[in-house]
Amino acid sequence: MYKDTKFGFYLKSAKKLKMFLRTKKINLSPIKQIELLASKIPDAVSLAQGIPSFDTPAVVKKAAIKALNRGVVAKYSLTYGLPELRETIEQKLAEEGMYYDFEKEIIVVAGSIEAITASLITIISGKKNEIILFSPSYASYAEAVKVAGGKPVFVNLTEENGWQIDFKSLVGKINSKTAAILFCNPNNPTGTIFSRKDLLKIADLAEKKKFFIISDEIYKDFIYSDSNDFSGRLFSLAQIPELRKKVIRIFSLSKAYAMTGWRIGFLHSDEENVKEILKVHDSLVTCAPVISQYAAIAALDFADSEVKRFCREFQERRDLICRHLDDLSDFFSYQKPNSSYFVFLKLLPKRNSWQFALDLLEKARVAVVPGVAFGPSGESHIRISFGRSEKDINEAMGRIKEFFKHD
Repeated sequence: MYKDTKFGFYLKSAKKLKMFLRTKKINLSPIKQIELLASKIPDAVSLAQGIPSFDTPAVVKKAAIKALNRGVVAKYSLTYGLPELRETIEQKLAEEGMYYDFEKEIIVVAGSIEAITASLITIISGKKNEIILFSPSYASYAEAVKVAGGKPVFVNLTEENGWQIDFKSLVGKINSKTAAILFCNPNNPTGTIFSRKDLLKIADLAEKKKFFIISDEIYKDFIYSDSNDFSGRLFSLAQIPELRKKVIRIFSLSKAYAMTGWRIGFLHSDEENVKEILKVHDSLVTCAPVISQYAAIAALDFADSEVKRFCREFQERRDLICRHLDDLSDFFSYQKPNSSYFVFLKLLPKRNSWQFALDLLEKARVAVVPGVAFGPSGESHIRISFGRSEKDINEAMGRIKEFFKHD
């Protein structure tokens, strides 16, 4: 107890007041934990966080500098985002077979995780508070669900079937409390692409059981030409007009345009959904960074050739890292990813993924992400990124090979 002598009342300690009840249930992402530990090791090489090695395209940087010099970035934009950016997004969506009104159905956001969190806060209620997540899937999804006051419900993907959806298991987890299913397509960490057929099955379940679909498509531009799924364009449920009331689609410029630090992206959905999400977006950030919004216009208008170059180079780096992994077949098994810039490795023999990641960082000075970060089925796996430079990939893989000589 703490007595306030001026006002004559007692203040209980934070512990007795039961403060931080929600945040005590939330964990800092293991990806960020590993990167924090690696930052304290001077010569550590990180294959952990999904940061592209490329610099932001020059045309994007020039547009941001021009906007800065014009004096147009010092004030808030509309909460929806700059009209000229939303018009550009509307045009890009139309090129991909998605038709949304820039004035009413698009919000410019401060990165995909802000869009996801705002959508979850909007959707989750007392009676419908469960969010279905595939396991493995992006590490921050479960924590975002908890931030929004919801309960993450995991459905394991089937590793032996190329990390595809087990619909029997999925159906068994859907109930009257299910508010939404949230997934990344292409998948992070596995590089799996969910088929049109399976996505339509999810849509059918959403219609029948009355829940939302939140589709995070941040890796849509990194589908490799030797993939069975390669068609030049990712199928999205947002392309089906009849589903627009059910689907919230999210995209960030972070990966495709090498803009992770700019914190810029967008979401789109039916007008009524967007109107409700906008209230939360306004409460969280007011608007996305204005300088980043001007940069995004240039990215979407002029940098697509750079995105294609990045994709080609990532495919070469994927092949490079897979050649290294083939030399370590006694210690890892893996499925060659069709997309994204991650490989999800199974540890041989099975072992605790957190302990392995810590041992590798301590003894080999290489940062990787423990598989358990991505859900319960991720245990005894690790995720490595080939988004880093070829020099870093070769150095890290060389150290890992030395690690196993002494493990």
